[in-house]
Amino acid sequence: MRDSKETLKDLDLLLQELRERPNNCTLLVEGRKDKAALWVLGVEGDVMSIQNGKRIFQVAEELAREGREAIILTDWDRKGGQFCRLLKQALKACGVPHDDTKRAKLARLSKKEIKDVESLPAFMSRLVSETHKTR
Repeated sequence: MRDSKETLKDLDLLLQELRERPNNCTLLVEGRKDKAALWVLGVEGDVMSIQNGKRIFQVAEELAREGREAIILTDWDRKGGQFCRLLKQALKACGVPHDDTKRAKLARLSKKEIKDVESLPAFMSRLVSETHKTR
């Protein structure tokens, strides 16, 4: 079983990858709170909420038109899984290169303790405090 220190290290690495993604890469999240949570964690740049009044296919078409790539970071609950599948289909149909492996890794690292992007800052904070307790 993984300890808090290992989980925190792996989450830090994953967040660093998101911070250092190419300029033409858009992060796709479900809502404003997810976008805000990533900002709190230092993940900035082009982050698009898919619940912005546009249909998922419109989002994919827009990314294709702009020559962008996408990283899918929907929540890892049932609804987030549905959004992920729909996004993958739409992005593939529009020829937009996309990645959902980081979403899967977040789900694995959070060990079902959290199920959404907006909970990441609190989860990270808890891991930090647990790590300091074990010193």
